[in-house]
Amino acid sequence: MKDSPTEVKSEVWSYVPQAGFYDEVFNHNAEVRAHWDSLTDSLTRMGAAGLARRWQEGRRLIRENGVTYNVYGDAESTTRPWPVDPIPLTIGPEEWKGIEAAIQQRATLLNKILLDLYGEQRLLRERFLPPDLVFPNTSFLRPCRGIETPGKEFLHVYSADIARSPDGKWWVLSDRTQAPSGAGYALENRLVTTRVLQDAFREANVRRLAPFFQSYKETLQSLARTNRDNPRIVLLTPGPYNETYFEHAFLARYLGYTLVEGADLTVRDDHVFLKTLGGLLPVDVILRRQDDYFCDPVELRSDSMLGIPGLLQAVRTGNVAVANALGSGAVESPAYAPFLPGLCRHLLYEELKIPNVATWWCGQKAPLQYVTENLERLVIKPAFPSRNFNPLFGAKLSKPEREALIGKIASSPADYVAQEQVALSTVPVWDEGHMGPRHMVVRVFAVASNGSYAVMPGGLTRVSKALDSMVVSMQSGGGSKDTWVQGEGPAPMFTLLRQFSHPLEVS
Repeated sequence: MKDSPTEVKSEVWSYVPQAGFYDEVFNHNAEVRAHWDSLTDSLTRMGAAGLARRWQEGRRLIRENGVTYNVYGDAESTTRPWPVDPIPLTIGPEEWKGIEAAIQQRATLLNKILLDLYGEQRLLRERFLPPDLVFPNTSFLRPCRGIETPGKEFLHVYSADIARSPDGKWWVLSDRTQAPSGAGYALENRLVTTRVLQDAFREANVRRLAPFFQSYKETLQSLARTNRDNPRIVLLTPGPYNETYFEHAFLARYLGYTLVEGADLTVRDDHVFLKTLGGLLPVDVILRRQDDYFCDPVELRSDSMLGIPGLLQAVRTGNVAVANALGSGAVESPAYAPFLPGLCRHLLYEELKIPNVATWWCGQKAPLQYVTENLERLVIKPAFPSRNFNPLFGAKLSKPEREALIGKIASSPADYVAQEQVALSTVPVWDEGHMGPRHMVVRVFAVASNGSYAVMPGGLTRVSKALDSMVVSMQSGGGSKDTWVQGEGPAPMFTLLRQFSHPLEVS
């Protein structure tokens, strides 16, 4: 155990925690946290020159693997190399158990809410949810009401963005229930960092990601109504101009699925088929990575050029399964956050294990008054996709701008949500040969498995572009990290990566 930052600085650790924020590496006594010991030891032995040499190899891997993401509105080029930092975030085993249990609980709760909204709607009749929160939401798909989903599961895949407050407690910032992205990038980050930091990875007893993706595959396979031993599963992408298209292609290859766009599929007699040169091939399961209302121009959004006409009817008749189920984006709105504690007690008979960041939906009188009186301390977000705008930080608005925003909120209060601005924790980032602190958010993933949810032991950690910014977004110039969850002992060797040493048949 090291005693102070000065003892671990060396030529690598020129890193000083920032006052007023929870630091992931150092505690309030300026001591290295126990679960960081192994990594800091490895990096100190490696030295700045050694880490720089290894990171050249990491950058080469990113280029060779073609790891990219798309930036909307970039006049020069929409495609950029995926920004990865070589220093992973490390989380101890005991702390991870709490996060894992909380994510399982939250996924279960949101799945139950979706089942009710598209089924009996008792939560609306019994006033646990206000109708103005549900029916004006364009992500609530009325044509999906009454459709039975395999295993009574809407959420086959779920993710949540979590972050720490200055007291070290975790908070949920947002939920991703429609077509969660990032799991493929988390896997790619792991492939890079294990190549760059092989010894450190092994010494830290980091849990592996392959078992999670094995559960992912088993869940999708179980959704097939027929041909369960060998179902045809496709990954539906909006296309190469989508922000995370690389991830779609990477996951399809890694999981062994066919990557398709809407035009590659067709519906005949309420069955979905894949178009091939050899004819039509039946499709059993669709893993979609596009918004649900774009999936069927016949019943959902008539101007969609990305969907498959007749898909919803094929789902309705049970001839194809879609993951996540169409309509699952209804609970992705941050406006649900104030109601989740009560819904958790009502549906699961327990308290939320990780609370939401303080959130006010302006569709109710008391929250609207609070937001109006405290706008300078809050972040304003859209409640529904139809009101799409970037988050507005009240503290950065001038007085006339705040007054104008208050007027807009008053004219349509149900369309706005306000959240407390969290002072995000800091984590070290390797920047041009030096360590520097950045703010971070972790996206954690779960997949339905055996009546519960299996949680990825890790996730996609994203960091801010600069220390003076609380915006953690790849579109805004942020970066990413691998996330190391320590196990109690060495992790068993298991991989889904294909081996290319087998002989090839040539014809």
